[in-house]
Amino acid sequence: QVQLVESGGGLVQPGGSLRLSCAASGSVSSTGTMAWYRQAPGKEREFVATAYSGGSTNYADSVKGRFAISRDNAKNSVHLQMNSLKPEDTAVYYCNANLLYGGRWLGYWGQGTQVTVSS
Repeated sequence: QVQLVESGGGLVQPGGSLRLSCAASGSVSSTGTMAWYRQAPGKEREFVATAYSGGSTNYADSVKGRFAISRDNAKNSVHLQMNSLKPEDTAVYYCNANLLYGGRWLGYWGQGTQVTVSS
């Protein structure tokens, strides 16, 4: 069975930094597109950043220049470095990945990790 396990959330003051990590557990043969989404209270889940298997990346306008996504294909993992955090970045952050498992490509979600930006 495959799972995405996230870590790194927490409470940080405005202007601070956090690094989120997400790793696939189980017998994953390969990883495709990996991404981060977030959901603030009372709002819909929204796209934050994606890292394609070829190396290119894409970001939501709201986080460009502050967040950086990176991936480690050997470890089937993806990271999100978040700098210059703002209160409006407060949300549950979810990892999403396309994984090759049992000969099939499937999309998976992590359980979410809380990020709170507050003084």
